[in-house]
Amino acid sequence: MENNESVVNQITAILDRLRPYLNGEGGDLEFVKFEDGIVYVRMLGACQGCMMQDDTLKDGIEAILMENVPEVLEVRNVGDSYDEGDVK
Repeated sequence: MENNESVVNQITAILDRLRPYLNGEGGDLEFVKFEDGIVYVRMLGACQGCMMQDDTLKDGIEAILMENVPEVLEVRNVGDSYDEGDVK
């Protein structure tokens, strides 16, 4: 569990560094959880429903996380309707 906590700390630190770029365009993101190599986030603000959301998520956020945190295999947007039972 401690190792997972270290990975989560790395992930959230990177997301915090990326956040100003999203904020500059009126968007944001929320870290939801890290499980089985997958980072679950919720895109917020202008990022919700934006036609560039998938590019931002996959070509930007996912690429940076995978490059810097070897444990990260994928990043997924959980959307607005997430609750703990939705993500397995």
